[in-house]
Amino acid sequence: MRRRRVAAGCRAVGDYAARPQVLFGGVYGAVLASSMVAALTRYGASSRSDRLYDTAWLLITALASALAHGYAHLIARRGDQTHHGVLAALRVLFEEWPLLVATAPTALLLLGAGLGWWASDGVEYIAFTVNVVLLFTWGLLAARAGGRTWPSALRIGCGDALLGVFVVVANALIK
Repeated sequence: MRRRRVAAGCRAVGDYAARPQVLFGGVYGAVLASSMVAALTRYGASSRSDRLYDTAWLLITALASALAHGYAHLIARRGDQTHHGVLAALRVLFEEWPLLVATAPTALLLLGAGLGWWASDGVEYIAFTVNVVLLFTWGLLAARAGGRTWPSALRIGCGDALLGVFVVVANALIK
């Protein structure tokens, strides 16, 4: 009986995580975090104070991106001819939480390096790897939620991770 409840709970979490808004925020946040780290460490600065600076800029950029997306959704939803009050507007902004959560692993890695919990030199490679794994996981989750078989979902997850690498590299080169 307990095993069924656990399985049902896992399915419910998986179903929630497979919602388009959550998937979008998760993927966007992972790409954003990788792109920010690549752009901020482009010139080789990796001291502890640099990592604290990088953490602050990552968090500021993630918050600004979440607010921009929420604002855009708010404006777009006005076209449905319904009245949206302040609480509805705040709810729309709050729905961008997956983007912020997806940047948390990178922010924690940078913060830990800045506080001296681990070496600050090379932490960007670990952050990049973590974000590629996240992109694979989001792709896998979306494919499974879409009814794909495990082998197909694994291929899709790998393709999504590879596409994410290309996007991050392109972003880093542009910035």
